[in-house]
Amino acid sequence: MREFSFPDFMFIVLAIRWTILLSAVAMVGGGVLGIVLALARTMDSSIARWLSGSFILFFQGTPLLLQLFLAFFGLSLIGVDLGAYGAAALALTLHAAAFLGEIWRGSIEALPKGQWEASRALGLSYVTTMRSVIAPQAMRLAMAPTVGFVVQLIKGTSLAAIIGFVEVTRAGQIVNNATFEPFAVFGLVSTIYFLLCWPLSLLGGRLERGLSR
Repeated sequence: MREFSFPDFMFIVLAIRWTILLSAVAMVGGGVLGIVLALARTMDSSIARWLSGSFILFFQGTPLLLQLFLAFFGLSLIGVDLGAYGAAALALTLHAAAFLGEIWRGSIEALPKGQWEASRALGLSYVTTMRSVIAPQAMRLAMAPTVGFVVQLIKGTSLAAIIGFVEVTRAGQIVNNATFEPFAVFGLVSTIYFLLCWPLSLLGGRLERGLSR
């Protein structure tokens, strides 16, 4: 056992880059797949609605921790070894896609049906209607829940510690095991997560007010 020192402090602080990188990959990948899911959920095709709905149901209905285990341990059993980072990125991306897809689907369907009917009356295609009429209005409705989910996603990256990926939480565990000073170590870890998430919440509020105007 040793005292908590400046190198330990820097070890935890430098692990922020992995938390940010993992969050960014999950958000970008989940956002792209989430758009596909949201559009599939609003299509006339019953097959597209069923497939997208089943995907969302599974990833919303199972714990993120279990999804991380399946990506890390389950895939390795069939010869697909992604490593801790790859497994965490895959699990968080699919998790994010399910929630973002449903958030954006709800925002699209919350718009008055008259918007769709007016677009059809003008002879606009589905793509043009979505791009020029529906999406700009849905963005305003989706902004607050989307930012709220991003905050949850950043905090959710802490679960990647369970499969050995060294982000902020795992770095804190390593230092705590060496120093046995949980108050100082996890107090620092908590502060880091707060500093990452609080500005996002403020930004989300500003964006929402801007889009409302």
